[in-house]
Amino acid sequence: MARHFKPLRGGGAAIVFQPYEITLLRGYASQMLELVGSARPEAPERPDAADLIASAFSDGPSEPPADPALARLFPDAYTDAGPDGDARAASAEFRRYTEEDLRGRKREDAQALVRSLDALAPSERRAVLHLKPDECRQWLGALNDLRLVIASRLGVTDEESYDELRELPEEDPREPLVMVYEWLTMLQDSLVEALMR
Repeated sequence: MARHFKPLRGGGAAIVFQPYEITLLRGYASQMLELVGSARPEAPERPDAADLIASAFSDGPSEPPADPALARLFPDAYTDAGPDGDARAASAEFRRYTEEDLRGRKREDAQALVRSLDALAPSERRAVLHLKPDECRQWLGALNDLRLVIASRLGVTDEESYDELRELPEEDPREPLVMVYEWLTMLQDSLVEALMR
């Protein structure tokens, strides 16, 4: 699997990927785009005043997603009753006005990851990816989202459940996904470290 991200002079980071790693990472990011879903309906090419006003006040969903992976990406904002006493109502209100923007950001992060991988010209052996500082932020967001989705699919809820998965026998069908989860974790951690140097 890929080596660690290295810091670049002037900001950003670089890493060497093998062709199969590019394919794997691009495939997971593409699945993320499908999972997060499409944006709000596209605005008309030449919006009039009514279109602009409607888009400013359009509401998103108020209920949490049914898919556990999406629920992990878009959790309720409030978990305790608070002074008003109704965490569910407060979360629904918050979700109505924020989830679409959050979905948009997650789409942009995944799209940035795909675009940067598509721009590589890999040889038969390897390709070097150079990320600018703003691309690093998008990669961090996309890597974190991919990890959250995989953790949800694997049932990782805490360190103990993760430790149990690390002990799976090789023939367990979840083992490859656990390896991908660990790889994404390593990529994310090394990118953070590279940016802190």
